[in-house]
This record gives sequence, structure tokens and C-alpha cells, in this order.
Amino acid sequence: MKAIICKGFGTPDVLELKEVNKPVPQEDEVLIRIYATTVAAEDPGMRAAPGLNGWRKPKRSILGFYLAGEVEAVGSAVQRFKQGDRVYGNTGLGLLGTYVEYKCMPDQAAIVHTPESLNDAEAAAIPNGALTALPFLRDKGNIKKGDKLLILGASGAVGTAAVQLGKYFEAEVTGVCSTANIELVKKLGADQVIDYTKEDFTKSGGHYDIIFDAVGKSTFSHCKRSLSENGVYLTTVPSPANILPLAWTSLVGKKKAKFMATGLRSNSKKTIDLIFMNERIETGAFTAVIDRYFPLEQIAEAHRYVEQGHKKGNVVITL
Repeated sequence: MKAIICKGFGTPDVLELKEVNKPVPQEDEVLIRIYATTVAAEDPGMRAAPGLNGWRKPKRSILGFYLAGEVEAVGSAVQRFKQGDRVYGNTGLGLLGTYVEYKCMPDQAAIVHTPESLNDAEAAAIPNGALTALPFLRDKGNIKKGDKLLILGASGAVGTAAVQLGKYFEAEVTGVCSTANIELVKKLGADQVIDYTKEDFTKSGGHYDIIFDAVGKSTFSHCKRSLSENGVYLTTVPSPANILPLAWTSLVGKKKAKFMATGLRSNSKKTIDLIFMNERIETGAFTAVIDRYFPLEQIAEAHRYVEQGHKKGNVVITL
């Protein structure tokens, strides 16, 4: 079968298309024929330098967190799925490995049935944003009806999910993005959109109950004056400038800075959230946002595009 192998840390040129053995499912595994995966914002970092994926060489030579496809075979102990089921989900940091034609996943992995209304590319584009935005807003932000929510990076994978989920929770949503993405963010339901190339939202005098930095490019100190009295600042990236406020505001003050490692949550929690997302999808309250498609053979080009930092929603790889 075809697979993209990361032969070492470096530029996108370290990604090579190779033939590898097709896996065989264990008794508690499903074998998934992958039809679509994604290049998420964190994928280039896993490829480019030592860190979460090893130090001397990549610990897992096949990258990729998200998948959508069809169950081709099931182990004898599998209960949730059967041959022919369409599924999508997240492998997690421990497995990775979706840049490939076939993937074995445990029966209890963070995978769920694909709604009939979605094709495989759309399904693959759901979990990246949803599995980050939902726990941040619901669990860390305690979002509720009437809250004023501002989303930094509203046009990315996490940001586009956050806009839609904010509206589901009946918040008043303000999206922050570049000029080129204003119409997209409005279409997703944002009540207001701020063009960061023309306006600094912190100088507008507005106040927000939740400021959600979906791209990790701001700081609590910069956003603090735009928070309401009991407002919360959420960041997807614990940058050095935010580490002290994350610790300090957990102990003192009404305004809080919060972070969570959503990717390290349990498979059971992720599965519950994907089922929740399926319900939103089936009622038309949530849609996948896809910027570009690349075939598996052009994954290096997809990495180069994502590294530019300007993708809208998701970049999907088709197999």
C-alpha cells in the first residue's frame, strides 16, 4: 500500500511516497481504508524539528492525525463497527499515521460513524477544529447564552469551528481575521468581524466574556483590558509570554487565562465530542470548511502551503 514516510526532520522534501505492507487488524482493531486525511497546522512542526515526535529521528515515520474512510475488516472482539461502515476521527499523538492508504485503529479509538450528509473529505475536515474548539469553549470558557465571544484566527480550522459552536451556544460572536477572510467568517455566522490588518480590537473599547486565541499569536497581557470583569482568555498555545499569566491568574484576580492540551484528552472524551458534532452536522448547525485539496502524492506541497499560515479552515489530502 502507499504511504508517506517522514525519513527525518527537515523541510517538506523529507516526505517520501513509498510502498509499505498493508496492516492486519488485531482482535480489538478495525482496518480502515482511508479516503481522506488532512494536513493540520501542527503537522509541519511534527515534520520539521525534534520534539513531540522524537529527538534523533521521527518516532513515528508516518504522520497525520485525522482520517475518514471505510471499515474494510474488523477483529473478532470489535463491537462498535462492522465491515463497510463509513467512519472518521482522530488517531491522537500516540498513533498518528494517517498519511497512508490503510490504518488499523483500536475499537475504542476516537472514531465515529460518518453522517450520511458528509463525503469523506468533509468528514476528515471535522475533528481538527471541533476537538479543539468545543472543549475550550464549553469546558474552559463555560460558554453560555448571551456571552460575548471574540475569536482570534477565526478563519482557521479551529477558528471556523469556534465561530459555529459559539453561535450554537447562543453567544454573540466576533471574529478576527484578515481582509480576505471576512466574508467566510460572516457566512459561518459571526455577528461582527474585525479585520486585524486595519483595526486592533483592543483599542476599540469593546469588552468580551471570552477571548479565544485559536492560533496562539496573542498574549493575555495584550487582551486583558478587553476582557469583561470576570472574563476568560483562552489560548491554544502556551507561549512563554502566557505561561506566567496562566499560573498567576489561576490563583488570583477575576480575569483568567486558561490553556488545555485538548489533543491529550482520552479517546472516550473525544468520541463523545465527535458524536455531539454529528448531531450538530445532522441539524445543519455545523459545516466543514475546506480550503484546498491535494492528492497524497503532493503532500509536500500541502505542507508548504500550510506552513505559510494562511489556510482557511482545513487542507484535505485525498487518497
